[in-house]
This record gives sequence, structure tokens and C-alpha cells, in this order.
Amino acid sequence: MSTVQDTQPGAVDSPSIHKVGTTFDSSKRTLGSRLIATKDKLTTKNGWLGSYDYAWLCIPALPFTKAYNQRSPPFYALNDDLPLLLAATTGLQHALAMLAGLITPPIIFASALNLDAATSSYMISASLIGCGILSMVQMSRIKLFGGYYLGTGLISVVGTSFNTLSTANAIFDAMYKDGTCSSTTLADGTLQRNACPEAYGKLLGTSLICSFLEMFLAFVPPRTLKKLFPPMITGTIVLLIGASLVGSSGAPNWGGGSSGCQSFPTSGIFTLCPTIFAPRPLLWGSPEFIGLGFLSFVSIILTEMFGSPFLKNISIIVGLAIGCIVAGAAGYIDDSTIKSAPGITFLWVHTFKISVYAPAILPMLAVYITCAMEAMGDITASAEVSRVDVRGEEFDSRIQGGILSDGIGGFFSALFTVAPLSVFAQNNGVIAITRCANLTAGRWCCFFLILFGVLGKISGVFLAIPNPVLGGVTTFLFASVAVSGARVLGFAKYTRRDRFVLAAALSVGLGDLLAPQLFTHLFDRVKNPSSALSGFLNSITIILSTPFLMAGIVGVILNVILPLDANDSEPILVSGSDLEGQKEVDSLADSTAKI
Repeated sequence: MSTVQDTQPGAVDSPSIHKVGTTFDSSKRTLGSRLIATKDKLTTKNGWLGSYDYAWLCIPALPFTKAYNQRSPPFYALNDDLPLLLAATTGLQHALAMLAGLITPPIIFASALNLDAATSSYMISASLIGCGILSMVQMSRIKLFGGYYLGTGLISVVGTSFNTLSTANAIFDAMYKDGTCSSTTLADGTLQRNACPEAYGKLLGTSLICSFLEMFLAFVPPRTLKKLFPPMITGTIVLLIGASLVGSSGAPNWGGGSSGCQSFPTSGIFTLCPTIFAPRPLLWGSPEFIGLGFLSFVSIILTEMFGSPFLKNISIIVGLAIGCIVAGAAGYIDDSTIKSAPGITFLWVHTFKISVYAPAILPMLAVYITCAMEAMGDITASAEVSRVDVRGEEFDSRIQGGILSDGIGGFFSALFTVAPLSVFAQNNGVIAITRCANLTAGRWCCFFLILFGVLGKISGVFLAIPNPVLGGVTTFLFASVAVSGARVLGFAKYTRRDRFVLAAALSVGLGDLLAPQLFTHLFDRVKNPSSALSGFLNSITIILSTPFLMAGIVGVILNVILPLDANDSEPILVSGSDLEGQKEVDSLADSTAKI
């Protein structure tokens, strides 16, 4: 049951099937009343359109429309009846707001492993289909045994977490280094990675077995998890995830490519970006590449300044679209991926040999712990914008159900040939702006995601996006992740002990980020290690080369072992008001808000 209240002046009256300030519970309808309601919805204007202010949603925020844009539509709660057009429109917004965050990981995975266009296109489609299916599971609220639940009962969407992306890059580097994947030495002295789909299969297999850890964490009381992983640590982790992705993927792609083309070979022969076979290959960092990325970046800013509420929710897609239009007109787009992509596709059109890469087990276990921490913050943020109480046993059960669904999603996503999926919070902006937290809109979102994935040509289009355009957009995308982490840290109340823990965590995290070769030769003196020892050392190397894992481990250990001082009860610095600050800390400030 949900009660809708809206006291905001200027709110547009709701349709007859949804009166503002009334209570509605669809679960208590009889079969006859359901049939009548369905008939009315399909055959009446109110059922299709209602009286929602669609013009407000679509008119740009130009100066002469400023007063008009200050009006707001009514708030639609979780289980209220929605006009069909409104449900489909807001569902499409959710899907488009997520889109850039969903296509970026498979594109980066495929690029890191030098996979062919057909496989890369399939990975994008599988990601979209898997996210649509598992988002439905996450939005459910299925009662299990002993008061436990599966799912949050909110519009909680899922996608490949960027902490998985950051760790996977380190795992792939280790595979090429230890011979699991092969490389070829080019004439200019640089190493070119050969295609290695086996590495992706090993990532899937390892994540599959490690997902049981997050399932176990779902049965740990949320209060215990919050004490073990306070905002001081989660904020540091999210900050470093965003910063490391800007440096490893966003900015290099902006310059032309994140592969070997940005290196400087000793022979003096420079490799052109993205490859010598591209329509207009250039040296990394060429003005043409920088300009294309800057155009996409500025398009996002202008959309935020002047776009309608609908466009603001999909500003990342606007940036990609404008960048691609100009890049296509200038001859930088290779349409071969579009031509070769199938018209219709689905899961398992391409498969990967699933196996376990032992050195990746420890890093992936740490990733799932991070996913559980992020889920707590993201679910809290989703509940807040959905006007759901974030206190009490009911909300704790939403946290528990969300973490459990996250773990189960990690298991099934591997079977779907998709990297581990976790709760996203980037669609919370859509809920806040449109004032629609209705689950029907969430189900429409899942429908559109699955549709985008099934239409294979759409994946071909995404794959054809030039690196500079993608880089200009993802640099902003990854920086938004870092800002989410900084936001958590900014609202914390710092004691001397907290400042010490934060400084220690950032010491190793930033050191690892800014000097990535720091631990490269740490185990060089270990001669002829056994296979077990070699695998363990590789695990340690992967962890040491991942900044957010290093910072998280140091932060958690110090937070547990450092004694409390008597003066720790007095904060040294308070940022923001106590009430709002604590509210943001409890929600971890949308720790995985990608957009």
C-alpha cells in the first residue's frame, strides 16, 4: 500500500485513476475490478494519457519558458496506477539514463582483450539483455524464509559495476603477463595483445564462484555491515574507482585510444590511433581527436544548461549522439561493425569457455564486498527519492533483499556471459526530476533494455562510436563516480581517528594510482615458485595494482584495530548541516551513480 501526498504549489492534477493524496492498493482488487480497470486503461484517454504535464517534460529550459518549467507534476508512488504513455515514457528515460553506463564496460573489456567486432557487439547486447532481466529480479520483493526477501521492491536497476571494470583490467594485465594470453611484438618495439576470449571466460567463471560471498553478506545485519564499512571507507573506495578509470580509460580514449597506440616506443616509430586500419588514423593526442572528445563533453554541459527535463536525464546519450554526428560527417566512423552486426540477437549466440583463474579469486572476493557496500548506499538513495522510509525493519529487509539479489545476479550474469552486475543508482535522477517512482515504469525500463539488446544493430552502432567521442563522455561519466565518493567524504564528521584512517587509506590508494608501476618488481626475487605460490603471488600483485582495493583493505583493517580515544566523540570538522549531512552519509550519497 502506498500513500501519495503532494503539497508543492503548481502541481498538475493527476488522472482520475490516480488522485493525489489518495491511497491505492492494487493487491486488494478482485478479478472483475482488475478486468474493468484494464479495459478502462486501454480504451480511455485517461488510461493512455492521464493529465500528466508532458509539455513540462519536453520543453527546453530557455529563459522565456523559465516560469513554465518551474511547475512540477504530481508524485507517483511505488504501486499507484500510471497512464500507459507516462509509464512507457518514464521507463524509456530510465533505460536511456542507464545506457551509457551499461555499454561502456563491455566495450572496454572487448578493447582490452582485442576481441573481434562480432564478439564485441554480442557482449554489448548480452549486457543490455542481462541487465533488463536481472533488474526485474532486483525490483521484485519476493518473500523467502524467516523474514528474508529477494529484491528491493524499488526501481533498483542493475549494471556492471565500475569497480568490477577497474579490477578486471588488472586481472587481464596479469593474464597477458603470465602467458595465459599471448602478445605479439611489433616492428616499432611495442607489444600488441592478441585476441583472448579465454580471459573473459576466466573472469566470468571466477566471478561466478565468488558471488556466493555476497549472497552470504545478505544475511549479515545491515547495521553490522555499516559498522564494518563506514562512509569514510566507502567514500574513499568510490573516489579512487572513478579517478583510476579516468586515468586508465576515459582520458586515454579521449586522446585516441586506450590501447598501445598512446605509448612511446623506443624505436621512434609511432603507432596510429585507434589502429592503422581506421578511417582517419592519427597520432594519439592529435588536435582532431581532442576536439571530437571536447565536443561531446561540451554537449553534456549545454544539455544540462538548456535541455528539457527529459534531455537532462539522458545528457550522456546526447553527448554521444552529437559527437557521433560530427565524427561521421568528418569521416572518423567505421560502419563495418554496424553492417556486420545481426539484426536480431540474444544470449548465448556467442559463448565463452568458463573456467576459474585462481589469481583472480581474492581480488574478485574484494569486488563483491565492495558491491555489497555500494548496494547499501544505492538502495538507500533509491528509497529516499521514492519517498520510502529509510528506517526500521522494513527498510533493513530491502537492504537485505537487494544485496541477496546482487549476489544471485552475479551468479546468473556469469551464466548470461555478462560481467558481475550490481545495483545502479544513476536512474535516481530520473525519479527525482519526473517525480515518478512507480514500479510499472521500472518494468517498462527493463522491457526497453531487453529490446535494445535484442536489436543487434544497436550494439553495432555503439561499437562504431569513435574512441575520442567515447572518451569525452566516459571521462565525465567516471569523474561523476569520483564526485560521488567525494560527496560521501564531504558530509562525514571527522574525528582525529577518522582523519588518520582516511590519510592512511589514501596514502596507498593515491600512491598506487599515480605510480602504477610501484609494485611491479615486488616479487622478482622469488625464484622458481610452485604453481600454488605463483598463483598466490599473482593474486597479491593484482590487489596491489588496484588502487581502490588497496585503500579499502588498509581502511577496513585500521578501522577495526585502531583504538577509540576519549576525544573521538568530538568532531574536528563538520561539513554541512548535521541533519542533511547524516542523511547523506547514511545513503552513501549514491555511491555508484554513474551519471
